[in-house]
Amino acid sequence: MSRETRGPGAADGGQGAHGRRGAREAQAEHGGEPRGHLSHRVPDLGALELLLAVARHGSLGAAAREVGITQPAASSRIRSMERQLGVALVDRSPRGSRLTDAGALVTDWARRIVEAAEAFDVGAQALRGRRDSRLRVAASMTIAEYLLPGWLIALRTQRPDTAVSLQAGNSAAVAERLFAGDADVGFVEGLAVPDGLDGVVVAHDRLVLVVAPSHPWARRRGPLDPAELAATPLVLRERGSGTRQVLDAALSGHGGLAQPLLELASTTAVKAAAVSAAGPAVLSELAITEELASRRLVAIPVEGVLLRRDLRAVWPAGHRPTGPARDLLSLTRG
Repeated sequence: MSRETRGPGAADGGQGAHGRRGAREAQAEHGGEPRGHLSHRVPDLGALELLLAVARHGSLGAAAREVGITQPAASSRIRSMERQLGVALVDRSPRGSRLTDAGALVTDWARRIVEAAEAFDVGAQALRGRRDSRLRVAASMTIAEYLLPGWLIALRTQRPDTAVSLQAGNSAAVAERLFAGDADVGFVEGLAVPDGLDGVVVAHDRLVLVVAPSHPWARRRGPLDPAELAATPLVLRERGSGTRQVLDAALSGHGGLAQPLLELASTTAVKAAAVSAAGPAVLSELAITEELASRRLVAIPVEGVLLRRDLRAVWPAGHRPTGPARDLLSLTRG
């Protein structure tokens, strides 16, 4: 027996990929379709819905009005479906349109397909509703404290029914939460987008060296040299924070950072230590506006080193934010 006349199972028996390819070629030769693929003779949902409307009304014109198209367009769609299926579906006469025997059978099948599609659509809407009912945000400390509150207030006017949770941590922790699926979108302050994430710049920031008014640097007249800054024990954020990454990179060519005076896990804690004269600190310009205005902290210029950084929204590579996360992203960029 030749391969072309065997069934799909027999064609594959002991033949591997070559046998399977032969089965597909045989099916194509005899007008069939490979398994796992819908036939090109299956009409689209719109055509099936039109056929059901014809069955309900007994009139092509009434069916056309129900689905929102013109009667000539409806007639053309029915003829196209008849050519596609290879059978006559509707008998047309001055008294109206009547289903043929084949048309009645196809209509019964179409009803089940359309009902299944409607159930599919309801389920998809439920999934979107569940997705849109919450937003999980992970953000590094400076963004969480000084930028996100305003963005989230603006989001609430757009999506009052979305429950938002915010997890604050350093930039490394934000990446970990995204990888674990514990956040829908993240915000980081490091030098670049962490590996495995995509991102976009949403704001810019400058790091500022500050001291308490009682510190000797507060009375100096000229800017600080980068080497002197690198050699001075500072009050710093922990490793993994965006601020620490930028500072490490900026001073790497000047001997690197000295052993920290204090290593603290939040911007607020570092700022409090600097205000209490524990030692010099490098902080986001966003975090010290009030302290500089009230002279509780004094900014010290540093010459010959770039202490600027980009603030980014990030998400797992290839999975751009949707729903509330997408709306929040639009607000940050606006």
